[in-house]
Amino acid sequence: MQPSSSPSDLAQLFEPVREDLERVNQAFLRHIDSRVELIPEIGKYLQNTGGKRVRPAVMLMASRLAGGEAQSDMAVLYASVIEFIHTATLVHDDIIDDSELRRGRLAVHARWGNDVTVLLGDYLYIKSLGMALEYDRIDVLRVLCDITLKMIEGELYQLTKNGDTEITEDEHFDIIRRKTAYLFAGAARIGGMVGTITPAQEQALWDYGFNLGVAFQLVDDLLDYTADQVALGKPVGSDLREGKLTLPIILLRDRVPEQARPIIEQVVRDAEISDEAWRQLLGLLREYDIVPQVTRRAGEYVEQARRQLVSFPESRERDALLGLADYVLARDR
Repeated sequence: MQPSSSPSDLAQLFEPVREDLERVNQAFLRHIDSRVELIPEIGKYLQNTGGKRVRPAVMLMASRLAGGEAQSDMAVLYASVIEFIHTATLVHDDIIDDSELRRGRLAVHARWGNDVTVLLGDYLYIKSLGMALEYDRIDVLRVLCDITLKMIEGELYQLTKNGDTEITEDEHFDIIRRKTAYLFAGAARIGGMVGTITPAQEQALWDYGFNLGVAFQLVDDLLDYTADQVALGKPVGSDLREGKLTLPIILLRDRVPEQARPIIEQVVRDAEISDEAWRQLLGLLREYDIVPQVTRRAGEYVEQARRQLVSFPESRERDALLGLADYVLARDR
């Protein structure tokens, strides 16, 4: 199975659902409208931060793959719900991480304060579930509730592991599954539920999204050490300064503990990293081929995602989902 376009061309990959994605953008603004003027003001600010809309695009393409063209209004609504949930997690995450920037702009809490931002995130969560009630689909609502609870559990679990320089690989992957993979999986599965497919195909879409989400987060872990700060839209090295040991650092710590541990422990303890320590850390990552190791792991999940699509007939949407898996592995921001 070959993707139909270059993995770096996200706009081309999303072309089959371009019009519906624009409807999602319009629905986001429509549903965030409120008599409390601050809510739509922040909503417009969030929409203009340049998000890729990967999760709603996955949902929309999965819906088309499942023959759900006749239910496009339903698909657009549920894609908007997915985007609301994702946005809620972002604004809460930025408070928890004390991140000043999001995609190159001030994070919401840095501009409006923590108190407003916490309530806005709560509003987005509740609004998303209220939107989902527009259609009488308790099965979809059950999936949405389940993945939202898993994401919140993941955030809480990660908080218990912040600053833990002994976090294991298994513990880190548990966080990845909860915080990232389940939302991708839910988006793909709900897309299938909008159409008409077999239970096996519905499971395949869930597995596609799940594996895609794990790969997405592993690449995200890498970008914190390999990306250009301007392209990434936030300071590089922020994970470790925030006390988060992600897979590159876990592998390095276990590979050369006598060299890596002192640097890791100092950065976590001081919540800061000097230029010299940063150079040493990057040098060790290069010397022990940590980046290729993480890339290979991400590639394994990408391949698992691609395999889930074999039961679907050839189509532009299937090619786009295949290409999206390649894009996730190749992205630089």
